[in-house]
Amino acid sequence: MTSPSTPTPAAPAVVIYSGGMDSFTVLHRALREGYAVHALSFDYGQRHARELEVARDVCQALDVPHRVVDIRAIHQLIGNSALTDSSRELPKGDYGEENLTATVVPNRNMILLSLAIGHAVNIGAAKCFYGAHGGDHVLYPDCRPAFVERMNDVAAIANFEAVEIVAPYLHADKARILADGLAMGLDYADTWTCYLGQAQACGECGSCRERLGAFASLGVTDPLPYAIP
Repeated sequence: MTSPSTPTPAAPAVVIYSGGMDSFTVLHRALREGYAVHALSFDYGQRHARELEVARDVCQALDVPHRVVDIRAIHQLIGNSALTDSSRELPKGDYGEENLTATVVPNRNMILLSLAIGHAVNIGAAKCFYGAHGGDHVLYPDCRPAFVERMNDVAAIANFEAVEIVAPYLHADKARILADGLAMGLDYADTWTCYLGQAQACGECGSCRERLGAFASLGVTDPLPYAIP
């Protein structure tokens, strides 16, 4: 008599999850692809914790293992950014090198990916997902394809176990990410994008404007409340 076969356990994967639109979509995409997702968020001294709170709530609802790692000690090393220094004025307007260079956090994604890769090795995960996308190429060097390619080379040899960095939207814009998420039935009320952590999204910072532009391009209303839509 043949005994029933034991189901093969899902392969573990780490997802760097900020609580924003992009990583929210990546998180659900990894789940849809059948991975046993381990979500990893970082408190690196950003201006507010709104995204981290949203990330925690989403992971609790999905019953996804989630760690919020406190690395605020590095703020003294990478604090020269409007995203981490609340005394600096956040620039307004669309993304562009001329007005949003102030929001670059030095070496952020290399630091976060290095920690996530270490976590992946620790739990036996061969993949580490993160939400770099084409809309960020103009400004953020650590979201560009060349950076991901080089980091993948390093991740393959930095440990005895190779880890692949997966950035599924590396060549996609925000509208394409949103379209994918809507096709999955995702509710983007469960995300936070604004650079400020107020009761309502500001509607003026580059992050808000890019998000609103994506919704407008698809003819869909953003479920988040805005102070200035």
